[in-house]
Amino acid sequence: MTAAVQTSLGRIDTAALSIERMTDTDVTDIVAIENVVYPHPWSRGNFIDSIKSGYQGGVLRESSGVLLGYFLVMLSVDEAHLLNISVRSDAHGRGVGRFLLDQVTLLAREQQMTSVLLEVRPSNQRAMAVYLRYGFVHIGQRKNYYPAADGRREDAIVMRFVL
Repeated sequence: MTAAVQTSLGRIDTAALSIERMTDTDVTDIVAIENVVYPHPWSRGNFIDSIKSGYQGGVLRESSGVLLGYFLVMLSVDEAHLLNISVRSDAHGRGVGRFLLDQVTLLAREQQMTSVLLEVRPSNQRAMAVYLRYGFVHIGQRKNYYPAADGRREDAIVMRFVL
């Protein structure tokens, strides 16, 4: 990785980053980010179970070892389902999310998938903007998909990116 990613808010020097396959040893760092960036985070067990189930995950670290972000993908027939993608809150706006999406689409293409599917909360406007800029399109909605405040549920916007 030698190129730099240009964003409107700055640059990330990908030469100083490493992307590696997610393993059990990454889960402590992942959960630390998860607990900060989501109101209803995945548990340690969710990540461990996903890794054991053979889902494909990646972690993005700075050369210092600091985890900037991660993704988890389930491959199914011809479609990659992006289950989770997160960026450390102090790395938002630096192109990290787009870089991770590039890694997801690269993985999907390598596995001969035809598209990437994801769900996103309508209240997560930052993520929806990233997905739309990347080229994902809104294809549907799942009613009462996510847990929300006070025991309520929030719908999910379903989006697809055709490879």
